[in-house]
Amino acid sequence: MQIPFNLMAKPAGATCNLQCSYCYYLENGTPYMDDTVLEAYIRNYIREQPSQQVDFVWQGGEATLQGIPFYKKALQLQKQYRNGKVITNSFQTNGTLLTDDWCRFFRDNNFLVGISIDGPAELHDPYRVNKGGKATFKQVMRGLQLLLKYRVEFNTLTVVHDLNAKKPLEVYRFLKREGSEYMQFIPLVGKKEAVDPQEFGRFMSSIFDEWVKRDVGRYFVPVFDAALANEVGVPAGSCVFNDYCGQSIVIEHNGDVFACDHFVEPQYKVGNILTGSLQEMMHSEKQQTFGLNKLRLLSAACGNCDVYKYCRGECPKNRQSDGLNYLCKGYRLFFRHIRPYLQFMANELAHHRSLANVMRYASTGFPPLN
Repeated sequence: MQIPFNLMAKPAGATCNLQCSYCYYLENGTPYMDDTVLEAYIRNYIREQPSQQVDFVWQGGEATLQGIPFYKKALQLQKQYRNGKVITNSFQTNGTLLTDDWCRFFRDNNFLVGISIDGPAELHDPYRVNKGGKATFKQVMRGLQLLLKYRVEFNTLTVVHDLNAKKPLEVYRFLKREGSEYMQFIPLVGKKEAVDPQEFGRFMSSIFDEWVKRDVGRYFVPVFDAALANEVGVPAGSCVFNDYCGQSIVIEHNGDVFACDHFVEPQYKVGNILTGSLQEMMHSEKQQTFGLNKLRLLSAACGNCDVYKYCRGECPKNRQSDGLNYLCKGYRLFFRHIRPYLQFMANELAHHRSLANVMRYASTGFPPLN
């Protein structure tokens, strides 16, 4: 049986034009994906993906460093090998190298673009700097304005660290004001700039409180969607909030395939696109063990936790020596805070009513569930 999976590509490896102080990628030379690896990646991914839709995700490092001609070649190969399947393309960028040509290319080829921004200048610039240590906010905003100018569909990725975690509504309102309708908030762990767990919980709770009163159905935050999915018992759509992981693998510039982008280490390499089958890699004992270990190695305390239903142990990369997640206290604070709203929204869904109804009662209190 073929296993559905996601395969993220890093065509420029970890190469980047910035030097963000909290980045966990280590640059090693200037690696770029060549045409042989590119063709093998596209051909094999389409052929071995059992789903009718095949989602290509281009990331870095900084993916724009590969240049537009590389992605034009990728589109030609997708067309050549698509075999009737629906192809989509997503592209993650720091935004500083976006030009009119890039944005026309994205628009004309229906790319979804993710842009990394940590909030307004005073929250973005301290950590997101170029290789000369200079601030990047103005360049990112110029790129964002170009995306808007060319009507490119985009979302934002915000790293939540020790500085911006203190100003959740300032960050949220800034992103809304600048046109972001889909906002990913990624907690920073394992660096000196890491967010305090409880502060992260308060950050997400504050944003939820504003969202649930006025923004349901207009703005989207993946962690809110995942929590509601787990409340109603459907797949969360994110490996972080599922019982198991291992369905999201990554291909490096040289064709090496790893279990996960957070585990690009020799012991987690499952093969190479030039010499192996992606389905064989997904079925391999190494990859299956990797995915199952998310649940197998869970702390015993998690089994008795009242919010495990929502958190599912979060990402294994954030686990500590005792098996508990670094963010545990924050997630407990957050999920306990939003649980009454999730229960109300789940009841609305069960009765085929609009989720937006939650906004009516968020300030005044909920009626009895029926």
